[in-house]
Amino acid sequence: MEPTTAEPRLLLIDDDAELCDLISQYLGSRGFHLDIEESGEDGLKRAEGGSYDLLILDVMLPGIDGFEVLRQIRAAQINLPVVMLTAHGDEIDRIVGLELGADDYLPKPFNPRELLARIRAVLRRIPETPATPPPAAEPSPPEVRTPPPRQTIGDMELDVAARALRCSGEAIELTATEFDLFAVLFREAGRVVPRDELSREALGRRLL
Repeated sequence: MEPTTAEPRLLLIDDDAELCDLISQYLGSRGFHLDIEESGEDGLKRAEGGSYDLLILDVMLPGIDGFEVLRQIRAAQINLPVVMLTAHGDEIDRIVGLELGADDYLPKPFNPRELLARIRAVLRRIPETPATPPPAAEPSPPEVRTPPPRQTIGDMELDVAARALRCSGEAIELTATEFDLFAVLFREAGRVVPRDELSREALGRRLL
């Protein structure tokens, strides 16, 4: 069953025609509507002008790259969830993408089934709002506790700014959701975090 009753509308920005065709067929057969753009400029225009539920964005693009596309989308305050496609094993790409506001990442090459799982996971935890800039007048946000930039527990170090976790100096690959879970646990170190509180703060919803 898909995340919403309506057919989810996705935008894919990637210049690999063979990969685009594979993704289009796979997601289309599972109830998703997919639009495709091959360049960063055209993809950015489509993202700014369309009402999409999620953007699948490759880093390496002709013209402006995926990072610049993401930077401009976030600068325009477009509320559009983004899954970045990065080069296999390129930790820097993943870190930069997350810092710029990506919701998740997937290294190439990948199994379309994993892409589908990540899309569904992102759509489940993102509030269902249109991908347009918010109104000028916004209510005051609730007070939140801001964790320190770096936190250390034993031989583990959490770098909040870089959204990175290291153990004995070695980087540990995490999804966006896994990092959010670790961030809550580090912040509440020494206290047992109830299951509902952990899921609410890290996932934005209660676990059933």
